[in-house]
Amino acid sequence: MKASKIAYKPVGLAMGAVSGVLAGGLFKQVWKKLGHDEDAPDATDEHRTWREVLSAAVLQGAIFAGVKAVVDRGGATATRRLTGTWPG
Repeated sequence: MKASKIAYKPVGLAMGAVSGVLAGGLFKQVWKKLGHDEDAPDATDEHRTWREVLSAAVLQGAIFAGVKAVVDRGGATATRRLTGTWPG
């Protein structure tokens, strides 16, 4: 395994945690902007419709994946700038 890949592991883990927090906050804001005053529904919330539960899950998944991709790509690009090699 390359040294740059080993060195990137802890950085990648920390960035993953940060991206989760950022994505969670972004999802809450988007959910409110879409006209929902309450928290997003859980799959087991019996007082919510299937449509509401599934739309919240799809939106949340898309936001989490997008934020993770941005953070991971930015981290890899920064690593290449600092070390001269791509961490992957």
